[in-house]
Amino acid sequence: MNKTYNPKKVTIALGSHIMTGYAEDNFITISETGDGVTSTCGCDGEVVASVSPDPRHTIKVAVLQNSPTHQYLTNKYQQMKAGGNGTFPVLVKDITGGDIFSADTAWVVKKPDWVRGKAANSREWEICAVGEFE
Repeated sequence: MNKTYNPKKVTIALGSHIMTGYAEDNFITISETGDGVTSTCGCDGEVVASVSPDPRHTIKVAVLQNSPTHQYLTNKYQQMKAGGNGTFPVLVKDITGGDIFSADTAWVVKKPDWVRGKAANSREWEICAVGEFE
């Protein structure tokens, strides 16, 4: 069966905010923070695999500099810095591919670099999320 990818079919909910103003190219990357599965080999050649229990993921979202998502994440970052009340749930769905990532708790790790040039730029936000792919 042939499926067609459509970036408009990828929905990203950050708390009650639906992300809009995606960057021109890659707009989301989700990576495991921990090591996943590591292995150790003893002097006698015995090998043991260790599974990391770390549920954290690093999410990088790229939006156009005038995106409403930029202001939403700026507010969440400022709330977190002011007293720790800037967490939010995350839900990412690729409707055409069937992939789903969800996290009950996430927060902005750092703001994007401030850039200006001849034309509008993209801004990449880094978010830490305690979640998993379903």
